[in-house]
Amino acid sequence: MNDEPWFHGGLRFSCKQCGKCCTGGPGTVRVSDAEIQTLARRLGQTDDEFRSSYTRVLRRGEISLIEKTNYDCVFYERGIGCTVYEDRPRQCRTWPFWRSVVHSREAWDEAAESCLGMDTGRIHDFEEIADLATDDGTSATRGPRS
Repeated sequence: MNDEPWFHGGLRFSCKQCGKCCTGGPGTVRVSDAEIQTLARRLGQTDDEFRSSYTRVLRRGEISLIEKTNYDCVFYERGIGCTVYEDRPRQCRTWPFWRSVVHSREAWDEAAESCLGMDTGRIHDFEEIADLATDDGTSATRGPRS
């Protein structure tokens, strides 16, 4: 029996900046204290002002960015894209290499149905994918806030 993960040969991904992962149904984008600080500075706000304007507390005490009424990310502008792209949270940076997506070929294929960048572009090697999935910024991996 082969003990290698199904993606041992790597996976192709190249973000098309289509916004499908930033729009649509409800979701959560978890942010750490450090990410809040970075985003607040970017917007010229204090951490408290940013938290009040752009975040909500989840059931387990984690902090998530809020969504617009149409469920788009608060920082996504249709026709423009992510307005904080350079400082986007780790959860956004690690897509689609989330633990929940790479745990099986079936999960990857299901996510790829709505992500134009999956299975295209450069090959990300096993080590890179494993590192990203270990600390992907989602609730399954989010460590203590820094």
